[in-house]
This record gives sequence, structure tokens and C-alpha cells, in this order.
Amino acid sequence: MSKSASHSKDKNWWRQATVYQIYPRSFADSNGDGIGDLKGVTSRIPYLQKLNLDAVWLSPFYPSALADGGYDVADYRDVDPRLGTLADFDELLAELHKVGIRIFVDIVPNHSSNLHVWFKEAIDAKPGSAARNRYIFRDGKGVNGELPPTDWVSHFAPSAWTHESAMGGKHNQWYMHWFAPEQPDFNWNNREVEDEFLTTLKFWADRGVDGFRIDVAHALKKDLSEPLRSLPVFEDLEQRGNKGKGVLADRNELFQIYKEWRKLFNQYDPPRVAVAEANVHPDRVPLYASAKTLGQSFDFRFIDTPFEASSYKENVQDALKVAEKNKSSCTWALSNHDQIRHATKMGLNPAVNRKAWMLSNGTSHPLDMASGTQNALAATLFILALPGSTYVYQGEELGLHEVTDIPENQIQDPQYLRNNKIEKGRDGCRVPLPWKKTGSSFGFGTGGAHLPQPQWFADYSVEAQESDAQSSLGTYRQALALRKKLVTEEKIKWHKTKDVSVLHFSRPNGWHCITNFRAISYPMPKGKVLISSHPLQDGKIPAGTTVWFKK
Repeated sequence: MSKSASHSKDKNWWRQATVYQIYPRSFADSNGDGIGDLKGVTSRIPYLQKLNLDAVWLSPFYPSALADGGYDVADYRDVDPRLGTLADFDELLAELHKVGIRIFVDIVPNHSSNLHVWFKEAIDAKPGSAARNRYIFRDGKGVNGELPPTDWVSHFAPSAWTHESAMGGKHNQWYMHWFAPEQPDFNWNNREVEDEFLTTLKFWADRGVDGFRIDVAHALKKDLSEPLRSLPVFEDLEQRGNKGKGVLADRNELFQIYKEWRKLFNQYDPPRVAVAEANVHPDRVPLYASAKTLGQSFDFRFIDTPFEASSYKENVQDALKVAEKNKSSCTWALSNHDQIRHATKMGLNPAVNRKAWMLSNGTSHPLDMASGTQNALAATLFILALPGSTYVYQGEELGLHEVTDIPENQIQDPQYLRNNKIEKGRDGCRVPLPWKKTGSSFGFGTGGAHLPQPQWFADYSVEAQESDAQSSLGTYRQALALRKKLVTEEKIKWHKTKDVSVLHFSRPNGWHCITNFRAISYPMPKGKVLISSHPLQDGKIPAGTTVWFKK
């Protein structure tokens, strides 16, 4: 088994890392069954190495019925047979470490699959039993308990409660799930649950895993005091702004769990790292990113920030201020497996209702794909120049757009299927990657792809961009290589510009970054150009372009 000892012992390697998110089922298929797998990832390590990454993050690869894209975990310490074996995982980890790439794995602690052995035991057990106490079971309301225990709502269904009879239970109780009914929530007031996850974290850390991405990190603790509280109408589903005392999420007692996790992580050399997916008010982010808890937390503010100078500057300043509160590093991301690809967002008129546009299969308003890809590249170089970690989602280096026209009978996402079809869902960013310009799956695998790929993928494929230094892929490779050489102290200095649509900042070592968001053109400042996301025109920076230069 490979150990992280093969890496530098730098305890702060993660503070300004570039981490590449891999959605394994859609990355590369090694055996032709239409589903990406771990051997497929291993086969593409030369590609990952050429991207000049610090780490990869694997979305769930555990045994799962795929009720929610793998985030319904049936066994936290094994590999889904469709994706490989533990031996395949060990091989992948060892080969990544050989080329200096670390690895994060996804941990899903809020809920399990309904196929998890614990939930099977709970359904068969009686009310009040130890087995049921691992989850959140309650009697229903109404004359015969026929109504849900509370008005709590789910992300994927109208109610956060499902009657146990739907899963074969015979005791007339309801169980709670914040997501799909196949994803029952754990009872984190039960010490047995806490111990089980400490065991799981140790299992992967002992194998050599360098870090963990914590799914729905804000939701482990709920207010389960009796009688159960109603969900206040002024609190949204994510419970932002509740100051640690909400019903379903971001409760203050949560951080005691993460303090225990931190003690475990610090037993390793270098310490294991973690990043929280905590969809909370920005003022609460430092609690998750503290050195005493998880160490880092995703900052989602750029996911939906319009591509304009004032918004970008405001977000950067706010994020740096939040990070300063507890000396954490910032995190920057433009896309992930839950979001419309940012090249598409940046190619749409900002006034367009994206939800409605997606439901129209992308036909209700025109999409400027070329402009979207150009703006996306400019945005990427902007955030790569900032102090902190950058998280890149697979395919964004190709300039990929959202696939909007997946036929309804091929949609897999419960966000669409379970939620009254009010949103198209997330399948459009999870379509298998195009490696070749031709073939039944553009080189993804010999057996086709589990989600349909559009014909325009050919022009965005790795093969189509491989030898073009000015392509999206070529630009990413150059920028990430440069970034490794340029990274310096976690500080920036803003410089005045003569146009409100242009931002210019520098790092302490003379590394400058200037972005023209919307101005027609802007004079290039004096200095040595290191990289430009789009060619300069007569010495001027065109709209939708970021330039790095040295003074």
C-alpha cells in the first residue's frame, strides 16, 4: 500500500493547492460497460500529470444503488464492484503518489443508502431499538400515525419523512431523509454513529489517502429535542443565518464532532486535511475551516457570481476577510458536479432564468458557446492567481458546456425525477468526458456512455485540443504549471485601473493579474506577459481576457 510519506512533509501543502475533482463514473471506462471506473482513472494519470495538479478529489466510488449519483452509500469501506476493487483503489493511489499527486476521497456522513446494513437492521427492528437509534425514526401524526411527524422538507421530495412501509418496515413509523427517501439520515446524537465514522476515516487515512471532502458537512446535527420543532417559515431549507441554533443544519454542537476528527487527522505525518461542503452563511464558514476542526471549507460565492468586475472584487475581498479570521486559506471554485458548467453560465445572457432555460433543453434563449468558453478561461486564470486553493471540476479544462438536451427517459438525477420535475437536474455536467474526436463515446470507453454525449463534444475533446497551445486545455496546462512556480505569500494588492470593467491585482513577488471583464479593449500594462487567456490585440487586452505578467 502506498503511503503519503512519499510526498513532502509540508503540512501546508493544501493551502494553495490545485485540486481536480473526478466524478469517477464519467471520467474514463476501462472495461466497456459504459460506466467510468477506478482503472479508467489510473489509465489517465499521464493526462492528470500534464495538468500539473497538486491533488485529485474522487467523488463517491463506494457501493451504491445510484439513487443520488453515488451519494447514497451502502458501504463506506469498500468499492462499488462496477467501479473496481479495493486493490484497484490502492493501485490508483500508489500511481498518483508516484507522480506527486495527492488524493482526496468523498465522505458522506449525513446519510447512508437504504441498502446499508445498518438501515436494513433498523427497518427490521422494533421502535426504540438500538438499531433504529442509529437513524431518525419517529411516530407519525394523525389518528393512526398516517401523517409525517413534522413539516420538515427534503431537497428531493416534498417531505423529509417517508413511512417505513415503503422500505418494507412493519411498525408504522416514519424515518427522516434530507435528500432522497433512499438516503436515510443518521442520528448523530448516537455515539455509535460517531465512532463508526472515525473508524471509516482511519480506514482510508491508513491506506494513504491525503484528504477528505466532507459532503453536506453542515447537516449532521439536527434539533431532535421533543417535541420536534416546526421548520420556521423565515428559515430556508439550508438553514442559513440561524446563528447555530437552526432545526436541520449548521448547529453549534456540530463542531465537537469535527474537533474529534481533527485529533485523528493530526496523528498522521503530514496531517490529513479536509474540506467541508458547508452551505452556510459566510460568517459561519470559519467555524468549519478552523485549524481545530476541518481546516478548510468550500466558498461557493463564485459559483453564481456574474462575470463582472465589481462582483468579483467584492467576493474576493469578503472571502479573504473571512479566511483571515482563523488563518485558513481561501477556496475558489467555478464549477462542480452539482452545478451548471460555468462556461455555459458565462455564455448566457445574465437576465436569462437558467432553471427555465434548462427545462427548455437550452432552446428558449441563445447560448454563445465561444464567448462562454472565453469568459470561463478568463475567470479561471483570475481565481488561479488568487491566494488559496482552487478546485477544478473535470472537463472544465476542456471548456465543456452543459449538456442541456438529455431526453427525459435517460435522466438519472433525483433532483428532476423526485422533485416534481421543476429543475432539469445535474446530469448535464456529469456526462462522460470526450477523449477522442470520434467513436461511439468519444474515447470514454468501448461500450458507449451511461449518459448521452452530444456531437459537439468532438470539437471539445482532448484529442481536438491536445496539440493546440491556445486551446482551453493548453491554457489550463500552461497556467497550472506557471502557478506552481509563482505561488507566494497569501496576500494581494489591488491596483487602480482606468475602467470599472477591469481588475488588476498583484502578489508580493511581482506576479500581476489583470482581467478585462467587459471593456471593449484595455491597454496592456508594462511588464513581461506570462500567459493570456485570449490573444492580445495590438497590445491591448480584449474583453473576456485575463493576463498574468511580471514586473
